[in-house]
Amino acid sequence: MSDNSMDKPQGDGLTGHGCIQSYLRLLDGSPGVYRMLDAQARVLYVGKARNLKARVSNYARPSGHSARIARMIRETASMMFLTTRTEAEALLLEQNLIKQLKPRYNVLLRDDKSFPNILVSKAHDFPQIKKHRGAKKEKGAYYGPFASAGAVNRTLNQLQKVFLLRNCSDATFESRTRPCLLYQIKRCAAPCVGYVSRQDYSALVGDAERFLQGKSTNVQEELAAQMMAASEAMEFERAAALRDRIRALTQVQSAQGINPRGVAEADVVGLHLDGGQACVQVFFIRANQNWGNHDYYPRTGGTQSPAEILRSFLVQFYDGKQAPRQLILSHDVDDKELLAEVLTEAAGRKVEILVPQRGEKAELVAGAVRNAREALARKMSESATQAKLLAGLAEAFELQAPPTRIEVYDNSHIQGTNAVGAMIVAGAEGFLKSQYRKFNIKGEDLTPGDDFGMMKEVLTRRFKRLLKEDPDRQSESWPDLLLIDGGAGQVSAVAEIMAELGVEDVPFIGVAKGVDRDAGKEEFYRPGQRPFALRHNDPVLYFTQRLRDEAHRFAIGTHRAKRAKAISATPLDDVPGVGATRKRALLSHFGSAKAVSRANLADLKAVDGISAGLAQKIYDFFNERG
Repeated sequence: MSDNSMDKPQGDGLTGHGCIQSYLRLLDGSPGVYRMLDAQARVLYVGKARNLKARVSNYARPSGHSARIARMIRETASMMFLTTRTEAEALLLEQNLIKQLKPRYNVLLRDDKSFPNILVSKAHDFPQIKKHRGAKKEKGAYYGPFASAGAVNRTLNQLQKVFLLRNCSDATFESRTRPCLLYQIKRCAAPCVGYVSRQDYSALVGDAERFLQGKSTNVQEELAAQMMAASEAMEFERAAALRDRIRALTQVQSAQGINPRGVAEADVVGLHLDGGQACVQVFFIRANQNWGNHDYYPRTGGTQSPAEILRSFLVQFYDGKQAPRQLILSHDVDDKELLAEVLTEAAGRKVEILVPQRGEKAELVAGAVRNAREALARKMSESATQAKLLAGLAEAFELQAPPTRIEVYDNSHIQGTNAVGAMIVAGAEGFLKSQYRKFNIKGEDLTPGDDFGMMKEVLTRRFKRLLKEDPDRQSESWPDLLLIDGGAGQVSAVAEIMAELGVEDVPFIGVAKGVDRDAGKEEFYRPGQRPFALRHNDPVLYFTQRLRDEAHRFAIGTHRAKRAKAISATPLDDVPGVGATRKRALLSHFGSAKAVSRANLADLKAVDGISAGLAQKIYDFFNERG
């Protein structure tokens, strides 16, 4: 890839068609990516081309463009170019730049989280079955993706009933002396206390994996044969247990919903457009089973072409994710062959892109489109309500315009310990949970419980970062309203902080519990003005309560997680060279961290996996400290 960036010639002063025309003599037929910028050097659009000169010459034509493209051309004051070796490279680079720069006229996927999988861990003699999200570093077999944590949890719940696999951590497994409640309610075979042999447990693991691979019919037939054999041998208790497992397996199969016979592994993608807004519904089909669905609302950039929207969505959606063997789409896409080539190369096996017209696949697509249409209707209804609330908020707080990004701050601690700050974000689309942030309070000179000091640290860190990353305020990361949990004192402190940072044009409101600290009697504080209240039944009042309660919920949850981590920490966490595996070995051998700290060198050397050198380090660590 080569950087052939070209700034507009100084003093030219051209915009629109004339500006674009001035670049044509500098371009050749190479593949690459182009950027269109406005007079303030803000990126308007990022596009890719098989032939840069041919593509850019299209924009230089004075007519024949859609209203959206014509508007974009009029705003263009300069362009930048990057040439690539292949069109596939250009496609990937285009989408990376779109994610990074978020241009106004591009399709942008705003919800790009990873999806959970089921992991059958293979690092232990008695494998654990559990939910997994993120990089697949742990040894074991991964099954997924599932559309949501809820879909994984429901499947795990049913799998435990059928296959009786443990879900406890290795450390818990090693420390058990009697079976837990899951054994009592027939959700686990209790391998921790030897109630099932390693061989029999391995058979259960094998059955579970075959089910997750779509071979549930074989598993059911084998269980039925075992039940009959147990019954004929008058092993009625075993026969009853097998009967219960068969029933649970039947429930799993019926709970999966749509289970296509002719589609083993695919993502079914349905798009619905309405009023310039889009909803994309993705159904995850794995092992001939429906593993849930998820809806997305990409920003269309004014694009009305389903082909362009879907193509941009798919490239961004599968960036960092492995595509399944088939993508079954509701609409054809731009550059279908090129997209299939890129996804095939990333997956290391063939990926097909299909747009079915009849049969089972077409029925699956119709279901996805129906869900997309219904989800978008709900979303648009909610958005209309949210727009009214934001307009009401602007009127109540005398803002210049309805806010597009509200940041709400809160702190949580217990007598100053495990203190955290929390920021939640809301806008026209409701709560933007991917934008939430937590702040571990670091100030060592803070008095325990100093809420003013904590708020100062949080806001200072937040706005220093914003000023560093986006001093010109071109991104959507800058808030246009801050809500602070507190009254006059808190508002004065915030005013001082913002003045120190030189950010005095972002309005902020303090929300304080009113008389008797009752919800509904909140008072609102603004710098230099008298506090005021809203009518008891005012929708804006309920809206601010929801915002404050959400910030409080997030702050409390973050604080509890930090406190739980601190409680579970042991002195072994600080010993150099002692990771999770060796920590488990030491705790299993000695029973507690305190016993490890008191152990002599010979006893430490006797622990499985602890070398003589590491034993010496552990011994020196505790004895030097003592």
